[in-house]
Amino acid sequence: MTKQADIAVIGMAVMGRNLALNMAEKGFTVAIYNRTVERVDEVIAEAGPLAERLIPCRALEHLRDLVKPARPILMMVKAGPAVDETIETLAPHLDAGDILIDAGNANFRDTVRREKHVRSLGLQFLGIGVSGGEEGARHGPSIMSGGAREAYDRIAPVLTAISARFQGTPCSAYMGPDGAGHFVKTIHNGIEYADMQMIAEIYGLLRYGHGLAPAAIADVFERWSSGPLDSYLIEITARALRATDAETGGPLVDVIVDSAGQKGTGRWSAIEALDLGVPASAIVAAVDARGISALRALRAKIVARFGAEPASRGTATDAVIADYEKALIGGKILAYAQGFSVLNAASAEHKWNLPLAEVARIWRAGCIIRSAFLDRIAAAYDRTADLETILLDPGLSDLMADCLPAMRKVVGEAALEGRPLPALSAGLAYLHALAQARTTADLTQAQRDIFGAHGFERTDKPGSFHGAW
Repeated sequence: MTKQADIAVIGMAVMGRNLALNMAEKGFTVAIYNRTVERVDEVIAEAGPLAERLIPCRALEHLRDLVKPARPILMMVKAGPAVDETIETLAPHLDAGDILIDAGNANFRDTVRREKHVRSLGLQFLGIGVSGGEEGARHGPSIMSGGAREAYDRIAPVLTAISARFQGTPCSAYMGPDGAGHFVKTIHNGIEYADMQMIAEIYGLLRYGHGLAPAAIADVFERWSSGPLDSYLIEITARALRATDAETGGPLVDVIVDSAGQKGTGRWSAIEALDLGVPASAIVAAVDARGISALRALRAKIVARFGAEPASRGTATDAVIADYEKALIGGKILAYAQGFSVLNAASAEHKWNLPLAEVARIWRAGCIIRSAFLDRIAAAYDRTADLETILLDPGLSDLMADCLPAMRKVVGEAALEGRPLPALSAGLAYLHALAQARTTADLTQAQRDIFGAHGFERTDKPGSFHGAW
């Protein structure tokens, strides 16, 4: 009998190829398929010794014969209609109980819909978030799985084997039913947006406020990477600033167009936070900042009207750099606080029972936002499983309080100078708003009653009232 695979991977672009090679390297036999069948042969030809664990498939309908039941078939195809098309093409050729797995960056609402549809066909469906980019897919990503528990248990040995490790612990876990895995991945990316934006804002202060060269700023970030800010994003920031352009001989960042791309997950994070009524201002600000960066023609016009160059901040002393480090630590805490608050609200809304401590743990390695800081968050949820916000955890609260004066100073001075810090200032305003014993919403409620007769509650007695406006 022909050798059968343990799992199939559909889609041999870089992520699908690297996941398949990762599986093969961990001892699994993998059937591989690509719509352009020549790519299958290329992957096998380039796989070296791993080729013996790769089984080529040249038509989707043949996968049934190439994979052991119950057949796990992982799709790494372009998000959107391509996933639905693959499901519809493949489903008639599968047996009851076979498992279709969407490992792309899907909107969790699509995953919920697909899970119901696939289940109606007698099949099983998993939506898994895979974070870590090309390198992570090949050598160990962070994996967030959602769907039926029995389907997850069937493929858990594969996912655990290929995932990243943090001090020996696999960075792969079951998040909950239907779209839970893809939702967690979405919020991961929202936090990623905020983290990247805040790093860029501090870079901007050092570069344009103090006139530091990129290589000198790389030195700063490298020092920070050995302290509380130890993380993958800080590490690659130093690497990016250290790089030299082969053509000009100058810093590579100087020849990169200042217009940031985005694939949708950051926007989804902001949209879902708004839909749930959970403030996530730092994430929203980071999404907005990417949008503003893309408005290059408009920015040129606004520069002509309002763009007087702010005065130099002078030398970046050790004290100044220490303030920037604390501002960035504080911003990071606030970005995580917002992201985990969204996760907490979504868990209640969709009855997922998300394991928030486990979420923090599987983000400690493999994924883009991996950092030593996540140990603190995991410990916070271990101490208090129903923690309302990480800002109320004693350890994290003390750290935030220590960073707050520097964060206020950095954001305040930047505003006075006309230097934009959208994510840092949004995060700080979020904390300030939460720290009010009484907000200004009393006036808002009065306004709403005047123009819309919406009514208001009183502080001195129960009920709904209208003012004699």
